Amino acid sequence: MDFTAYSTGLTVGLSLILAIGAQNAFVLRQGLRGEHVFAVCLACAVSDGLLIAAGVSGFGKASALMPWITPVLRYGGAAFLAWYGIRSLKSALHSTQALRIEETRVTSLAATLGTCLALTWLNPHVYLDTVVLLGTISTQYPGRETAFGAGALTASFLFFFALGYGAAWLRPVFARPASWRILEAMIALMMWIIAARLVVGS
Repeated sequence: MDFTAYSTGLTVGLSLILAIGAQNAFVLRQGLRGEHVFAVCLACAVSDGLLIAAGVSGFGKASALMPWITPVLRYGGAAFLAWYGIRSLKSALHSTQALRIEETRVTSLAATLGTCLALTWLNPHVYLDTVVLLGTISTQYPGRETAFGAGALTASFLFFFALGYGAAWLRPVFARPASWRILEAMIALMMWIIAARLVVGS
């Protein structure tokens, strides 16, 4: 396995998945409540793996048939990431959000997984991140796309399980709005770095 492609996939995958969204907030809440944590983390990671595989395996063939698709998606993805970074920066400057965990009755496994999968598969951003962006970046490693995809998949498993099981230590931290603002600022920086790499690598 090519370590350079693998490590790049791991780094880019972690950078993309760190963005605060409904799915990550759901995993965090489940971890804080201690409900169906393993099942939720596994569902998110496996879903990411399927989408990453689709992007890495199919994007090269699609770009060969339609050579214009790579620059269009690359610049489009860079523009989206730049916009997302601006949004995260605004949130960092103005947000008063704090994590609130309601003490409610335990939700069934089926209902929990249904919500988790809906937040994953009905979110258009997940397709941009996994199929389009990771698929686009993987084309920069011809013949080594599998290693790149394996790195991105590793990032998903590491992130979701760390978030789910590490949530107990984060409860006091994310009860303060300042913690969310710092995280949003870090996300903004990462999004801009990835956007720049997409443009420079074109």
